[in-house]
Amino acid sequence: MADNEPSAEPISSIERLLENTIFASRWLLAPFYLGLALSIVVVLIKFMAEFFHLAMHAFTATESDVILGVLSLVDLALMGSLLIIVIFSGYENFVSKIHLNDHKDWPEWMGKIDFSALKLKLLSSIVAISAIHLLKSFMALKTVTPEMEKSLFWLVVIHLVFVVSSVLLALSDRIAAKYGDK
Repeated sequence: MADNEPSAEPISSIERLLENTIFASRWLLAPFYLGLALSIVVVLIKFMAEFFHLAMHAFTATESDVILGVLSLVDLALMGSLLIIVIFSGYENFVSKIHLNDHKDWPEWMGKIDFSALKLKLLSSIVAISAIHLLKSFMALKTVTPEMEKSLFWLVVIHLVFVVSSVLLALSDRIAAKYGDK
């Protein structure tokens, strides 16, 4: 018998039950993805509150305040997009396929993001969110005190850790893809 042919040994009913139970356990993740979908509502509420606040103060706010407000909106939009990517990709990779391929609004990327690509998109979104937070912190500066300087230093360090982590993850995935098939 060749090495790649399945064994002809019969599977016991206990083994089959165990394997079916383990396979079905993936559905325990479904409530997590549903909870993440519902959390988009929370992000939307915060987005609307930020937008309303920005709109109400548009005529009296400084240019810097408007830019900071818009950056907050971008930050929340990125968070919502990140949640969508995690929900759809995670559900499709770990629970079940979503059978809406014939829907006219079906996103092009759906069903094409594997776990490796999901990690990279997740880290890329975190880097973008971190960059926006860092930019907001710099723009909010009026005067620099030693405490603020120390706080900004750590924000930069944390952001750089995210950037370096993303680059290393992308590099390791590229190396694994290049040499994994051999």
